[in-house]
Formats: sequence, structure tokens, C-alpha cells
Amino acid sequence: MGEINVSSHNLGRLLTDRTGTPARSYQAAFAELAESHRGRLTAEIVALLRQAADEALLGFTAADLAEQAEAIRTGQRYALRIRVT
Repeated sequence: MGEINVSSHNLGRLLTDRTGTPARSYQAAFAELAESHRGRLTAEIVALLRQAADEALLGFTAADLAEQAEAIRTGQRYALRIRVT
């Protein structure tokens, strides 16, 4: 289980926004990868998660992304604790 600190001003970068914001949230990217990349190589998934995190300007560590990628690869649920600052 991971944890990230996110400013309240940047929370929309992490979560799906109901206001119709054109930018794709990290949550949406994660969900898409979870559907399409189950069973694939962890390194392949990490690269895609890194790209999504960078686009959303979220500072996940390499360990965070590897943990998320492993959950996607194995089809396990992944819980992320979000601390809003």
C-alpha cells in the first residue's frame, strides 16, 4: 500500500474530476492499465505509470510505481493513501 502527499490544489491530477477537466487523471490512467496490462512485465507497466505520473505532475517514487505495477500485473487490488495538504 502506497502513500502520497498531494496539495488540495492538485488533487484533480490524481483523481477523476467530474467537472470535465480535459486532462486525464492518474486514477483514470491506472484503471486503464489495470484492465489492459494484467500479466504483462512489471517494467513495462512501471514505464507507463511513470509517464502518467509525470503528466499529472505527481511525485511517485520508483518504489511506489513498482508496487503499483506489481498489483496491476497480478490483478491484485492496490490501495493508495492520499494525504491532502
